[in-house]
Amino acid sequence: MTTTMDTGKSYHKQATGVAFDTVQQHATDQDITLFAGCFCPFVQRVWVALEYLGIPYKKPQELLELSPKGLVPALRLNNYGPPRALNESTVILEYLEDLASTSTKRSLLPPLSDPYARALVRLQSDHINRTLVPAFYRYLQAQDPDAQIAGGREFLDAIETLVGLFERAEREVGGTGLWKEGGKLGLADILVGPWLLRATNVLKHYRGLELPRGPKFDGWLNRLLEHPAFKRTSSTEELYLDSYERYAFNRPNTSQVANAINTGRGLP
Repeated sequence: MTTTMDTGKSYHKQATGVAFDTVQQHATDQDITLFAGCFCPFVQRVWVALEYLGIPYKKPQELLELSPKGLVPALRLNNYGPPRALNESTVILEYLEDLASTSTKRSLLPPLSDPYARALVRLQSDHINRTLVPAFYRYLQAQDPDAQIAGGREFLDAIETLVGLFERAEREVGGTGLWKEGGKLGLADILVGPWLLRATNVLKHYRGLELPRGPKFDGWLNRLLEHPAFKRTSSTEELYLDSYERYAFNRPNTSQVANAINTGRGLP
């Protein structure tokens, strides 16, 4: 349950900590320009993928002319004349996966020679996008104590189901992504990681959430949050606590995502 008061803080407009240093390292023109908000988890998905896949990119400020709904992330593809644009994090991730297959040769998916393992990763990904991410926002935006309790259960149930999908992949194909000790960063890791990071600070601070504990889960979460590509895109805790205060108190018109949750619509 919420134990703090709304202090009127707004979202940050500039990354902090290690993420700020990463932004400074990507200030020169490249074929790909990433337009992003520093606190946005959908952005962090794409940012982690760019870092892990080793695809050169630039990260500046403008956005609205690229994303029809004014949402981040958005990519400008400067090697076309005139430049072209992409938005929506899952679409961008598929594009980057395809791009890396012919350039850096890195991948977020099991090899093409194992289509079943790739399908299991897509099942994990579907659950994250369809269930876990909306549950995060319903929990954070809930104001009634009973709704907060129900929201916390829903979010933890979504995590438990994801763990079950990871364990299925472990039984059937030897594991996928970082759930497998010694494994490589995978698509499902990137899709869920930004919300689990925010669960460790935002949900803990505003809702008192404690994530599940256990050797397998703890090991996976540590490998994920400590992965170099993930750490390079993570700001300091203060940025997240300040930026998500408006969600925690469900201020009117906080964002298109918040409005969708409040009206029971799908996320934009």
